[in-house]
Amino acid sequence: PRSVSPAADPAVISPQDPTLLIGSSLVATCTVSPDFPLRAEDLYWTLNGRRLPAASYAALGPSTLSVALARLNGSRQQSGDNLVCHSRDGGILAGSCLYVGLPPEKPVNITCWSKNMKDLTCKWAPGTEGETFLHTNYTLKYKRRWYGQDNTCQEYHTAGTYSCHIPKDLALFTPYEIWVEASNRLGVAVSDVVMLDILDVVTTDPPSDVHVSRVGDLEDQLSVRWSSPPALKDFLFQAKYQIQYRVEDSSEWKVRGHGGGTARGGRGRGRCHLLPRQVVDDVGNQTSCRLAGLRPGTVYFVQVRCNPFSIYGSKKAGIWSDWSNPTAASTPRSERVAGGCDPKGGEQNTTLRRELKQFFGWVKKHAYGCSNLGIKLYDQWRVWLQKSHKTRNQVGKEP
Repeated sequence: PRSVSPAADPAVISPQDPTLLIGSSLVATCTVSPDFPLRAEDLYWTLNGRRLPAASYAALGPSTLSVALARLNGSRQQSGDNLVCHSRDGGILAGSCLYVGLPPEKPVNITCWSKNMKDLTCKWAPGTEGETFLHTNYTLKYKRRWYGQDNTCQEYHTAGTYSCHIPKDLALFTPYEIWVEASNRLGVAVSDVVMLDILDVVTTDPPSDVHVSRVGDLEDQLSVRWSSPPALKDFLFQAKYQIQYRVEDSSEWKVRGHGGGTARGGRGRGRCHLLPRQVVDDVGNQTSCRLAGLRPGTVYFVQVRCNPFSIYGSKKAGIWSDWSNPTAASTPRSERVAGGCDPKGGEQNTTLRRELKQFFGWVKKHAYGCSNLGIKLYDQWRVWLQKSHKTRNQVGKEP
């Protein structure tokens, strides 16, 4: 028997690892090395593990077998479809990756924002169709409009699949040109250039130190107070605020706007554009607003967000921050007794409110600063409490 060199490849596939457009046809050949005693009739083909029909084969010589593939679909995986030549016993002789897809489309809808004027994050869409069936690289590039060289963003996927973050070394009062390049095995596509000034796309952290409290014994009102963005304390800007709130057993948020005036060093003053019965308090360096027309004896969750605009006279509308963590408070219980109320129901209501007060006292004392955790615990505890009362009532009833 013929000796086989350990380094010899059993067979060679041609073309090796081709890139093709969707709908293309391909004829591939598998040629067995002379060091292996295999003939064309000893071979067969698979594509992604599925055996291809013998009708698509043709023997092109004693040890060469071809396969014809027509109207190829996009690759099932971005690493390429596996076209493999096998020996009769199933052994793998050679393999090739087929990259079948489309050239990239021009990226669109580039939007950018700067957190506290310290960085820049941009996101985009991959095009009208998006799917190329091939691994596609996206590169965000930027440069000052009148100076210098192209720069390439390095931190991708920071705000989603198609996004990039530029952490530092950005200039103010200077327009930037920003664009995205998409490339894959079949080509390159470049987006339109977006022009922006950092001052025009500023957003900030959510308002800090949000406090919600009762307004004396007013059963339909709550007072909301917060601080203006501390990161912008050294900049001249205007601020708008929005407050959203919801009842404890509802997932629907109601939004109220709060217009602001010029602010520097954390000063933000303005009026709440709310219901006629609602009142605005001016608290110096803090902003505040009263929510009126609320339900007595009800727990409300409140959030605030900020829009810094007209920074150093910028003409752009500004970008809203994320919402602050929810803060909870309850309106005082009404002293009026509704006619026809079940006394037992009233007693149960009093007990429930006492337990609510105890719960929020515990949260304030033991879980301060963990508002998300506290509210999640409260929601779970509230459901359990309601079930407990319901079970107790059913068991206590006489048939």
